[in-house]
Amino acid sequence: MHISAMSGNEIYCLAQKGLTPGEIVVGNSVVSLGVAGGLGAAGRTFAGGEITQITSLISDGRHAAIQRMEDEARRDGAIGVTGVRSKLGRLAGFTEFLAQGTGVVAQQPSGNFFSTAASGIGLYCQLDAGYQPVRFAMGNIAYALGVGRGVMGSFRTLARGEVSEYSSMYNEIRHTALARLRQEAAAAGANSVVDVRIEMLPYGPGTVELLLTGTASHHPAISQGPVQPQQVITSELTGEELWNLASLGYAPLQIVMATSVYSLGVAAGIGAMFQGLRRTELPEVTQLIYQARENCLELVRREAQSLGAERVLSTRLQIREIGQGLVEIVAFGTAVRRALPGMDTQSKQLIPQALILDRGSLDAEENIQGLSPAAAPMDVARRGLQGGGQQLIGCAIMIVVFGFMICMGLFTALVQGH
Repeated sequence: MHISAMSGNEIYCLAQKGLTPGEIVVGNSVVSLGVAGGLGAAGRTFAGGEITQITSLISDGRHAAIQRMEDEARRDGAIGVTGVRSKLGRLAGFTEFLAQGTGVVAQQPSGNFFSTAASGIGLYCQLDAGYQPVRFAMGNIAYALGVGRGVMGSFRTLARGEVSEYSSMYNEIRHTALARLRQEAAAAGANSVVDVRIEMLPYGPGTVELLLTGTASHHPAISQGPVQPQQVITSELTGEELWNLASLGYAPLQIVMATSVYSLGVAAGIGAMFQGLRRTELPEVTQLIYQARENCLELVRREAQSLGAERVLSTRLQIREIGQGLVEIVAFGTAVRRALPGMDTQSKQLIPQALILDRGSLDAEENIQGLSPAAAPMDVARRGLQGGGQQLIGCAIMIVVFGFMICMGLFTALVQGH
């Protein structure tokens, strides 16, 4: 007897591809950064940039948990695992990584063992669109804003316009994580990563992890054999969207994303504050947000054009305040182009069961969450470093005042007075 987390619609969809649900499978790994690694990470958190010790720790821990989950599925007689999720938690002061999914059993076993991030419905759509799952893939980076970068960014917020220190950081970490996702997929023999999920997760004071997960897949129309990492196609479209895109003669090319961080500035902020006392539009704030949005979309457009894409689909745009008078615009979507020959769907129509989102299904949960999980962690990291930056500025002011007093002879007079 199998205990499965799949819904009726998922079971029906998988049955159309000769698959049946198996057992729920899990894998975990509890790790410690160690004293030396902890000291190195603390120093890097202060300086800013990627914290390689934490990136490596998280990557190794997640992969170990996933491998153990897959081994458990093999022991249960499954030919693959669907609905894979990788989670991070704390246990007795250590970091625990948990991987969970549902094994699937084939009526006529054939092919290699696979693991996928897609639900049963998503897997059906991907298979029908020609994407054969290879392995659950991920790309991550642990990054710190750093006191130095935070102080410079704080000074830049005094003026109106883009805060390049913050914008460059956000853009850098996103593209680094994407490159690592493609590299892992290429190493597994895949030529595409579909159903990519983007998450921003807090790890510690001033530190966040950007995690990209998806299903490394192989489509025979893209290439017959392995490809280089830069040739791996990526898409954050759902399985249903991917199927519909293929039926219309289009195919995903690459995930494109951009970030713009803008400051209202002190002068404009004071003006907006007084205008906010009465019922009226705040033109300074309106114009700032408009400029930030346009700049962000232009960055996405340029990246898509450089890839040779025809358009960008499923674009999501979100604005959030990450500080007083500081706003961040995030935009990402999937650049697409005309499909190559042989990339049409196997079925002429998508079955109704693949269009129904169950209340508890993974697909429905992701559609509801949208971009919201990425909102808080970076704000937490910024606030964690803001205190250190403010202290540094305070010390600098004290040194300047102390030096001025010495130059003016005030310090000597005060000492003699006592």
